[in-house]
Amino acid sequence: MSQETEHFIKNIGIKNFKCFENFQAEGFGRVNLIGGKNNVGKTAFMEALFVNIHANNIKSFGKSLSFIESERNKMNDINIDCDRAEAIKHANNIVLHSNINNASLKIEKNDTTDDKVIFTINSDKTDVTLFELCQKCNCKLKKNINFINNFGLTDKDITKFYGQVEDNREEESLNKILKAFDSSINSFQIRSTGELRCDVNNNWVELASLGDGTRYIISYFTALYNSSKGYLFLDEIENGIHYTNLDRLWEIILKISKQQNIQVFATTHSKECIESYARVAEELKDEEITMTVLARNPKNEIKALVYDDKMFYSELEQNHEVRGW
Repeated sequence: MSQETEHFIKNIGIKNFKCFENFQAEGFGRVNLIGGKNNVGKTAFMEALFVNIHANNIKSFGKSLSFIESERNKMNDINIDCDRAEAIKHANNIVLHSNINNASLKIEKNDTTDDKVIFTINSDKTDVTLFELCQKCNCKLKKNINFINNFGLTDKDITKFYGQVEDNREEESLNKILKAFDSSINSFQIRSTGELRCDVNNNWVELASLGDGTRYIISYFTALYNSSKGYLFLDEIENGIHYTNLDRLWEIILKISKQQNIQVFATTHSKECIESYARVAEELKDEEITMTVLARNPKNEIKALVYDDKMFYSELEQNHEVRGW
């Protein structure tokens, strides 16, 4: 592994995390697309990766668990923040081991005092009460590890992320990309009042008034520049994007992730999205891509088949189904 990609996750083992009882997968690259049938655990798989990356200390370990539950609430249209204690309780007995971090969490119930949470992180064992842990979890996660659910970024997050686009002097690049997706859009702007708007046929229109696709493109572009030398997780990447624009989307992700040294994981259930991913990666001669298919075997266990670039292209050329077994 080169020094530039030392932070990339190459393998993951997951025990007792959501739908995963005892799961292993390996062979990940810089950009990784995850497919499989509905309810097979694609989002949970990315959540486990996200938590494992943060599991180098108890603060970020606990915070990442509450973060993914909050994101789940948004996905399920529950407009409430996650209860930190409940999020940690739901993670009792999890084990996450990878080439990045080896971590586990176990809760010891106590009828007279507060429950004890026992962490083992990279061979170091420590314990803390559940109450103390919830206080410690009031911290910020690493800014270059970003998870975008299937609603895209909020206005607040886009505003925060756009600053890095400005620091990289890539505002005009974003405008060109938006125009390529929709010829009526000339530019994107954030007003001093905080309003997000686009110049559409020389008239300013609020971002919220435009189609979902515009928000997703802005979300992905700004998130990429905020994930430099880190990680980006994209759930249901094709949401809001017309299939005719998927090639443009993958070109953006593949090129910027390589330029900024970002490891990307994305989920999809779209055949068009998978075919577009393969087509663009092959055109760019990008050998650092993988396709992971999650499926249940006859014993109802979730298993993974990770295709490298050559295996992936070969399967598609032979018209084999790679969305699920």
